[in-house]
Amino acid sequence: MSEKITVSGIELILTEPADVNMDWVGNEDPINELKAAWLVVDDNDLPLNPRILGKPGVGKTTLAYATGKRMGKDVYIFQCTMDTRPEDLLISPVIASGNQIAYVASSLVSAILKGGVCLLDEGNRMSEKSWASLAPLMDKRRYIESIIAGIRIYAHEDFRLCVTMNSDSSTYEIPEYIQSRLQPKIYIEFPNRADELKILKYNLPFASDEILEYCVDFLQNSHNHDEPYTVRDGINILRYYMKSRELQEEKKESLNKEQFDNATIHILEEAATKYCPNNYEEFLKQLQKSPLRDIFDDYED
Repeated sequence: MSEKITVSGIELILTEPADVNMDWVGNEDPINELKAAWLVVDDNDLPLNPRILGKPGVGKTTLAYATGKRMGKDVYIFQCTMDTRPEDLLISPVIASGNQIAYVASSLVSAILKGGVCLLDEGNRMSEKSWASLAPLMDKRRYIESIIAGIRIYAHEDFRLCVTMNSDSSTYEIPEYIQSRLQPKIYIEFPNRADELKILKYNLPFASDEILEYCVDFLQNSHNHDEPYTVRDGINILRYYMKSRELQEEKKESLNKEQFDNATIHILEEAATKYCPNNYEEFLKQLQKSPLRDIFDDYED
């Protein structure tokens, strides 16, 4: 049975918090940066509303969720899209039993009321109209107003907000008055080799060390050439690779480089296979022979 709360005489049906198996693995600095943004150091202080920035698949959502759970809070996730309307963000009317109108609080409003963490995922896909409805929430006022329900809701003192944004894609330009409220900026970069291996092991505990090491080499090679391939891609490659091996009734523990190439093509693209360790040395040789290499050398001189 969904929990209900009455605000200014209006009964709201709350959305359940997210309950997923996600934890942050590796460098703890981003966790501490997010905790610092949410910290309140005085009765007159307010929590900040951080932006988590990075390429798709580097773990922005995982970071926000894991930090909230480590702080003992319920975490609510709202997936932003270009079609997100202010009422989607706040309160939506629905037809209940007896043809009565009921009001459903979004995951954001549910977090506001319960003192949880709300993650607005991929916030740079939303329009200014939707962002404008959140402006009072992100300053000293700390409230939202629902035109649909005709009520104002003040945030619980324990409520925390953060937004993830993909650094290489944006549907709408976020206005300056919103950007100034979304601070600080927390950047998530590609992990180093040791951390990337830990992440793969956490997500694929059933994979052999040989296969995991091979995948990490692929990812690190691609990072060295500023490719957008992320550890999420590596996880998907390994999942598909191992499913293919299982279907063919081959030993999952032993590494089949040709099938890894094939899985890479299916998950990413054929061009990505040049970063697979069995192909990488040849790729570097070809790169050195490329006419572009001479141009780069002249530029460096």
